[in-house]
Amino acid sequence: MDWSRFGQLAADMGTLLAKYGKVNYLSGMGRTLALAIIATAIGCFIGLACGVLQTIPHAKTDHPVKRFFLGLVRGVLRVYIEVFRGTPMILQAVFIFYGLPYFTNNTLRFESIWAVSILVVSINTGAYMAESVRGGILSVDPGQTEGAKAIGMTHFQTQTCVILPQALRNIMPQIGNNFIINIKDTSVMFIIGFSDFFAAHKAVSGATFTYFPSATIEMAGYLTMTLIASFLLRWIEKRMDGSNSYELVQQDSLTMTAGTYNHPDKGSNYDEHSKEYGKEHRENLKKPLKNRNFTARGER
Repeated sequence: MDWSRFGQLAADMGTLLAKYGKVNYLSGMGRTLALAIIATAIGCFIGLACGVLQTIPHAKTDHPVKRFFLGLVRGVLRVYIEVFRGTPMILQAVFIFYGLPYFTNNTLRFESIWAVSILVVSINTGAYMAESVRGGILSVDPGQTEGAKAIGMTHFQTQTCVILPQALRNIMPQIGNNFIINIKDTSVMFIIGFSDFFAAHKAVSGATFTYFPSATIEMAGYLTMTLIASFLLRWIEKRMDGSNSYELVQQDSLTMTAGTYNHPDKGSNYDEHSKEYGKEHRENLKKPLKNRNFTARGER
């Protein structure tokens, strides 16, 4: 192995960063992060709506209109989820960006690359998040729902106040996972002309014919963004967990220990420290052994 090539690689990378660092690479990273953050947030809302709609309870005793509507909604959602989870994002971008003008004879078309990029990444993320939300809701103990209904809460109140807060914490790792995936997968948007971090690499390597040094810069940039995102998401998860040090109550101040309660005036007949109990006990000791009362304390 020629170790001198590592020095040459570092020199080439330094030259590229000095010439194209701010104009191409940094601006591309900014657009990549912006697209990933916006699309992930929108995708989470889409997934939340789809997940909740898929978990609305219905029985045979419900009104036929309700059962028909829920069945239709779930069928549409199932098609949406399977199509966008089962096809590559790059083809989804091609079909949405080029398919709309194709079927409308160029009457309808996207004028903003940003708009179509956000749309594609959002609906792709929403398809994955729909199943994550559904799984998060189903992972909550059914006793939580039964308890909420027992105190008179409606289905909407149960979902918003009891189930969804717990489900949200359960799916936080999956939200972070989708965000990291979006940071990397936004690179396919160059197919429709979006100028992200990967598009900057394509432009620089095409102009300078230094493909591998530019690709190394890309790899380091993507790794940096994903590591920072992972750190922030883990910090958010810990904040959602709350404090891990609680002062446990060793003694309930409202509950008196058995045998230590004294009536303010005379005590209790069942209290070992009361005058009545002490007198009875002393008189019992004066009796012959065969005549003593050995009744259990709990039966007095």
